[in-house]
Amino acid sequence: MEFLALVITAMVPFLFVAQGTMLSGRAGIFNVSQEGLMLLGAAVGYLVSLEFGSNALGLVVAALAGALFGALLAWATTYLRMDQFVVGLALFFLSGGLASLLYRVVIGQNQPPRIKPLPDVIFGQDVLVIIAIALSIALWWWLYRTDSGTRLRSVGENPKAADSLGIDVTRTRMLAGTIGAALMAIGGAYLPMAFSGVYADGIVAGRGWLAIALAFFGGWRPQFILAGSAFFAAMDVLAQRAQVVGIGIPHQFVSMLPYVATLLVMVFAFRWAQAPMFLGKNYDRESRIVG
Repeated sequence: MEFLALVITAMVPFLFVAQGTMLSGRAGIFNVSQEGLMLLGAAVGYLVSLEFGSNALGLVVAALAGALFGALLAWATTYLRMDQFVVGLALFFLSGGLASLLYRVVIGQNQPPRIKPLPDVIFGQDVLVIIAIALSIALWWWLYRTDSGTRLRSVGENPKAADSLGIDVTRTRMLAGTIGAALMAIGGAYLPMAFSGVYADGIVAGRGWLAIALAFFGGWRPQFILAGSAFFAAMDVLAQRAQVVGIGIPHQFVSMLPYVATLLVMVFAFRWAQAPMFLGKNYDRESRIVG
């Protein structure tokens, strides 16, 4: 039961970040700045929670910070039609550097104080566990059971056809990119609030990159991302428990476990996973050629 509880908690950052990646991708925006946005969310969430004594406020401000970067990515790629991968990498470095800078300006070289963890609400789990799972279910229902969800998916599959039907492609991409990045930052903010109680530059530990793989592993579908998050979280917890127990294997090899498992799974997942047709491409309604 303890292992299961740890896995459920470890699922939360994967869920928020991977679902945010999926939401952006469904509109054709391939965000690759997850690692940096998680760091920014962790730093902002920690500092605001420390200053005001409110985890809820920390989560809100972290989401707003992520949304700002998501809007910047969507704007640069939608209006200026800049390369999505290049802009995403630039925002990764910018957001990660900003996170470290904010922390050092406020805390400096002092021993960082711990913030209060999120309180448990049910079965020993905090409220973001419930929200993350509910969000995954809600996203599945919205994408596949509502007209607005269908319109979003159409933008990521064939924006020219969507445009011809009167769907505002630009507005859809801006909203999806902004909200998706906000979810990524919330996933980062969860880390100091649920695990360490403090911020550190290495707190994300590659979870942002794994979340990208999780979006592909889940076939860009919320329900499969929810299931995949359990697997990714289990690998993460196993690696951590193995280091604590001490099994006579160098910790570097144990730390590789989640990534090795991810690679093995992705070899098979890529055979059936279908990304949105227009993922990573920019749309110009005045041109016959899109991409």
